[in-house]
Amino acid sequence: MSSKPPQNDVDESALEVSTPKTWAAGIPGVLVSLDRAVEQMGVGRTVKTLRLLNQREGFDCPGCAWPEPQGHRKMAEFCENGAKAVAEEATKRRIGPEFFTEHSVESMRTKTDYWLGQQGRLTEPMVLKPGATHYTPISWDSAFTLIAEELTSLSSPDEAIFYTSGRTSNEAAFLYQLLVRSFGTNNLPDCSNMCHESSGSALNETIGIGKGSVSIKDFDLADLIVVIGQNPGTNHPRMLSALEDAKKNGAKIIAVNPLPEAGLMRFKNPQNVAGVVGRGTALCDEFVQIRVGGDQALFQAIGHLLLQWDKLDKTFIETKTHGFEAYAESLRELDWDGVLAATGLTREQITRVAGMFVDSKRTIACWAMGLTQHKHSVPTIREVTNVMFLRGMIGKPGAGLCPVRGHSNVQGDRTMGIYEKMPEKFLLALENEFSISVPRKHGFDTVDAINAMRHGRGKVFIAMGGNFVSATPDTPVTEKALEQCSLTVHVSTKLNRSHVIHGRTALILPALGRTESDVQHSGEQFVTVEDSMSVVHRSRGRLKPASDQLLSEISIVCRLARKTLGASHPVAWEEFEKDYDVVREHISRVVPGCTDYNTRVRQPDGFVLPHPPRDSQEFATATGKANFTANEMTVIEVPEGRLLMQTLRSHDQYNTTIYGLDDRYRGVKDGRRVVFVNPDDVKALGFSDGQMVNIISEWKDDPTGVVERRAESFRIVSYSTARGCVATYFPEANPLVPLDSKADISGTPTSKSVIVRLEAI
Repeated sequence: MSSKPPQNDVDESALEVSTPKTWAAGIPGVLVSLDRAVEQMGVGRTVKTLRLLNQREGFDCPGCAWPEPQGHRKMAEFCENGAKAVAEEATKRRIGPEFFTEHSVESMRTKTDYWLGQQGRLTEPMVLKPGATHYTPISWDSAFTLIAEELTSLSSPDEAIFYTSGRTSNEAAFLYQLLVRSFGTNNLPDCSNMCHESSGSALNETIGIGKGSVSIKDFDLADLIVVIGQNPGTNHPRMLSALEDAKKNGAKIIAVNPLPEAGLMRFKNPQNVAGVVGRGTALCDEFVQIRVGGDQALFQAIGHLLLQWDKLDKTFIETKTHGFEAYAESLRELDWDGVLAATGLTREQITRVAGMFVDSKRTIACWAMGLTQHKHSVPTIREVTNVMFLRGMIGKPGAGLCPVRGHSNVQGDRTMGIYEKMPEKFLLALENEFSISVPRKHGFDTVDAINAMRHGRGKVFIAMGGNFVSATPDTPVTEKALEQCSLTVHVSTKLNRSHVIHGRTALILPALGRTESDVQHSGEQFVTVEDSMSVVHRSRGRLKPASDQLLSEISIVCRLARKTLGASHPVAWEEFEKDYDVVREHISRVVPGCTDYNTRVRQPDGFVLPHPPRDSQEFATATGKANFTANEMTVIEVPEGRLLMQTLRSHDQYNTTIYGLDDRYRGVKDGRRVVFVNPDDVKALGFSDGQMVNIISEWKDDPTGVVERRAESFRIVSYSTARGCVATYFPEANPLVPLDSKADISGTPTSKSVIVRLEAI
């Protein structure tokens, strides 16, 4: 298999690489983001928009899910990437029918993801008819009729796949899953399948709920914060302010990562004088430069030492947990050679880190995709929870588990039922509320959906937001799978790669953005979202919509439901579209924790969903207690001359959206096809800094043997990543990630542990 890069806007062989100024994380970003905002929106629109971003009477950031502070909020309650996300949505650039007349689908395929995203906002529905070379306009009614006819002509509802991105509001997500289940399938893959599914799998088993157990206030009280497999400076920049405040309150911070990420080394907060004129705050007390995939072994070693030293919260263990003896027995003897091989660390540093856990009375463990995208991701997160259980660090102020999610409402979508395996209690409540019957057979997750399409079992693909092609692994396979469909539909605000990889017929349905006013029959509407810490709050756009032909996601779902399910369907879809309070009234009776939804969400900071482990140290697990687990240590074996690759984001990127071609924190300018390699590995493998190479991944696909995948024309950047490990940006490196290489239990693609070799060009 091979994947050739699309046409670039720069010469990658001539891209500039400079030494990253890790101390400068913060200040330059404000200037960059304001420049981008003014460029996209103009001065007046920039002022109007940014002053409402993350404010109580404004709109929630369409970027990450980091929570807003409870109580006082700053005038500028946003980060660099949040400002960029808003600028791209509120841009004055427009894509009308004339754009599609000028650009054929084939010509757009040659463009980069960056070029596609920079063209502006979509303004009216477009259709690509069978055999056509260009998208052409279509009316909304005709578009819904086309979709309904395709859906109702399927031999089984399970031949339809309904994808959801993490930016969909709670109300739209609730109605979307109601439509899908009313149609007769649970095929509801979403972006969680590719990121924090492993977190949910591990936490549901160990604490009884797949969400983190901390609040933003806990960061002010913590003695120790451990940031594992996460780069807040790029992915959750507002988290750096919380870490800075924690540091000032006396907390120590451990960063566990294969790369020394700028924001965790030193943070210059642009919202205070010291950040502007001073050296900023040195955040990290201990940088643990771990080998990719070695986190499980690290936390087993920490657990072993805590047991050996008898530094345990025995009351918590005896009264609140199950399985301690089996866990302790599994770590009585530790394979230290395996630990050191897996982690690349010294025994001295591991011992020092374990001592920091002992010294802390209140510890928070944070993580992101550096932990979740490995074959052994679920056991890894189990081991993190094991260590926290040993110290009793759950259900107390200043302590807890904190999976930091990416998309702004990915957690809310799951709460609202976007999941292929919702529990029986939820499905029964849905039936009772709406007098319908819904299927019980589990649906497809993302990997299953791609396999179903590639083998002809999935024939209609509908995406509520997102950029499916660029977000998923094994790009050539994913593209061929979508091309097998009879119909592909994308509800979007901007152009992206998924619009040019299509089925026999394709539709682009333009939706209102988070920043835009949504006026329906009953008046101006608002929607709600849930952040990473289970806070549900309002979001209300204020800008005039980019086009008078845009529909809200709720309108799109309701009108499609009426066309597909017919006038006799018992659900009152027309009333939902007219007044979103009606949707929330139904949510209040179906979704656990959402009683009196309309009243509570109108409180200034919304409301917090219940979390029994956090609230009362109660655990809705199979045993009724917090479950220790014993897990076999995984040491990833990398053959001689090979490297272990992880994919990551550049600093000028959020998820699959490319804001620019620079990575300021890592010193890369004007290019994205780079591979970060440790200087000693560069030399040992006979390469040189700046050399152009192809990257070939090798995956043992029994019984066929080793299967190779290729991504061409990457420039080596000599960088201080862990020995034996390399890093590349996604989506450029996604073709190297095997579709069927996925995490045990959760099914998450293993984008953080791909064995590769470099080939000189």
